[in-house]
Amino acid sequence: MSDSDAPLAMQYLIIGNLDNRRVTGFVEALARGGHPAPLLLSHRELIADPSVLARVPDQPLSVRIDACGEDPEVERALLELGADALPDAAACERRSRAQLAMTPPRFGQIVAPRQHHAGFMAYLETLEQVFRARPRWRVLNPVADLRVLFDKRETSRRYAALGVPVPEVLPDLVHVQTPAQLREAMVCARWPAVFVKLSCASSASCLALYRHAPRRPDGQRDDLLTTVATTEHGRFNSLRLQRLRERDEVDGLLQWLLREGVQIERAVAKARLDDRVFDLRVVVIAGEPAFCVVRQSRHPITNLHLGGQRGDLEALKRQVPEAAWAAAMRSCEQVFAAHGCLHVGVDLLLEPGFSRHRIIEANAFGDLLPGLTRAGKSVYAWEIDALGR
Repeated sequence: MSDSDAPLAMQYLIIGNLDNRRVTGFVEALARGGHPAPLLLSHRELIADPSVLARVPDQPLSVRIDACGEDPEVERALLELGADALPDAAACERRSRAQLAMTPPRFGQIVAPRQHHAGFMAYLETLEQVFRARPRWRVLNPVADLRVLFDKRETSRRYAALGVPVPEVLPDLVHVQTPAQLREAMVCARWPAVFVKLSCASSASCLALYRHAPRRPDGQRDDLLTTVATTEHGRFNSLRLQRLRERDEVDGLLQWLLREGVQIERAVAKARLDDRVFDLRVVVIAGEPAFCVVRQSRHPITNLHLGGQRGDLEALKRQVPEAAWAAAMRSCEQVFAAHGCLHVGVDLLLEPGFSRHRIIEANAFGDLLPGLTRAGKSVYAWEIDALGR
């Protein structure tokens, strides 16, 4: 083949927080693979002026949208968009543009999460309008899929309809408006523990594991483990899990979560490895469960940024029956096939005894696994190669 017949190198456009390790890591993987330097556009500039994206020429591009988090200015901008986009009838926490302007942004602070989500959805819509007019761009995580992947209720319904095992959800959620109604529903369902998840959140933000034991002889009826820390300055995402036992504190947080909109799931027991509970993050790339990380912890919330540790995958696979492992990987493949993305991060639970599994949830931006390699390639490098194939 002559040089003139050689395929053109793939050109990327990355939309993200440009100083974040997600973006810098992907850019480094492109450079190591000999790919051209990508075009880079920040969430900050596009939220402020979406026409910047429309000025990018309509040439063949692979477009990667990365996470908006870990930048207080971007979080504030999305809240401002959400102030206009949130329906007037929404009963959740709200902040007007004037209120937001009077309050300095604080890293990790949780402010009006449903309003923030409405702003994120409005921002995605402005991006999608440009994408529709750029038929030669290939968006690696289409906006339609991002919308679904940020809706835990919808993904749970969708996967269950496909026959994928997921945790049972509390029926008739519309009738659970207060903590007392939640406790009544748990007793009726005979569920001693539930995960209360903000339906539009990611990375375990606004997550609570609630245990209710109405007949304990010591009188201690409530135990709530959460990623939300409440201070005099407001609520914050905490890297140190908080445990609440006093009824007024428990109910205060539960009531706030219920108003913001939640997915309530039965807390399914997780298997143990080396005397620690664990689950798995499986990154499915181009249909293949390409990377898998064991996340171990002393408690059921295993996220690595919350104190979880990486476990020994090969030691685990020696204990899991081959057929059970294959079934779990098939479920991950089914989750991937339910979307149109290049990659999906799937959280997978193995039950005690290793014979059964559940898909806990899926993540649009679930490929940040620093230091993890396969055949000498990072997760990002594997994605780049898979797209080239």
